[in-house]
Amino acid sequence: MPLLPILRRSALLVFALLLAGCNMVVLNPSGDVAAQQGRLVVISTLLMLLIIVPVIALTFLFAWRYRQSNTEATYKPDWDHSTQLELVIWAAPLLIIIALGAVTWISTHTLDPYRPLDRIGVGRQVPEGTQPLVVEVVALDWKWLFFYPEQGIATVNELAAPVDRPIQFKITASSVMNSFYVPALAGQIYAMPGMETKLHAVINKPGEYEGFSANYSGAGFSGMRFKFHGLQGGEFDQWVQKAKAEGKALGRNDYMQLERPSEREPVRRYASVAPGLYDAILNRCVEPGKMCMRQMMAVDATGGAGKAGLSPLALTEVPRGDQGLPMRTVAAEICTADNPTGAPLPTRTTIQ
Repeated sequence: MPLLPILRRSALLVFALLLAGCNMVVLNPSGDVAAQQGRLVVISTLLMLLIIVPVIALTFLFAWRYRQSNTEATYKPDWDHSTQLELVIWAAPLLIIIALGAVTWISTHTLDPYRPLDRIGVGRQVPEGTQPLVVEVVALDWKWLFFYPEQGIATVNELAAPVDRPIQFKITASSVMNSFYVPALAGQIYAMPGMETKLHAVINKPGEYEGFSANYSGAGFSGMRFKFHGLQGGEFDQWVQKAKAEGKALGRNDYMQLERPSEREPVRRYASVAPGLYDAILNRCVEPGKMCMRQMMAVDATGGAGKAGLSPLALTEVPRGDQGLPMRTVAAEICTADNPTGAPLPTRTTIQ
């Protein structure tokens, strides 16, 4: 048998084997939001191929038809315009751009990650009275922390949700920007310190799915992965009870230890969470005595501390805790002629 056909068939076999190992989760997801996003990819690709395929085909056709050896081809060196050809060249791309624009406009509003879901699947509306499962997500260095405020538990590098129940994610970060992404569930959403982004999604099939950070965030980025479990209603309740039975309490001091950079952390479960911990993480005031961002912004909104606020010894009175009791604290140090680096002064105090 000739060598060339053998090599050709071997190459095709290797290519087929490589494709067989691909996991096309983006185009075959298990969540309704991700499925709609996958269809957008297919529609956009097909619309663009309406131009790309004819252009490629015509390129080969012209190269073959007007080759030097083809003496029968029409030769028109003075030809420079065709109204019919101009109409085809400009009308087809314009129609495709209009179609893509319409699809983009509709899908941008329909699949807005901040918009609560109005359906859980094709032809299946969200049952009346159904409340979404709230999950508060914190991107740490280099691990994921998940709070379940309704259930009162927290987990590290493990996420679970009931099948066919809407999920509302509230997402933030402890330090650098990250990206929360479960391909089978929905598109990626960025996690940023001091800010909260949101994502509404639903999982329609039980199973174990991959989740990870899709934004480079340092040395431990490659190991910043977690498992997302789609569970039936009873299985989710059992998972919650297991976390409560096996886990320990997550207090503010425990969080400050957990927040330290570490790589490839194992799954951890916490049976209870300190009140207001996620809100403190979001407002960057987990440490005792530190002014929260919302309090600092409230001071700024009322005009700031005035001229006296320029002094590193200035005290500002702000509400503290759930009861809003007044607390006098120093917001931050500033640089002066005598203190060019803005280092804390020995006389700095916090009065409560």
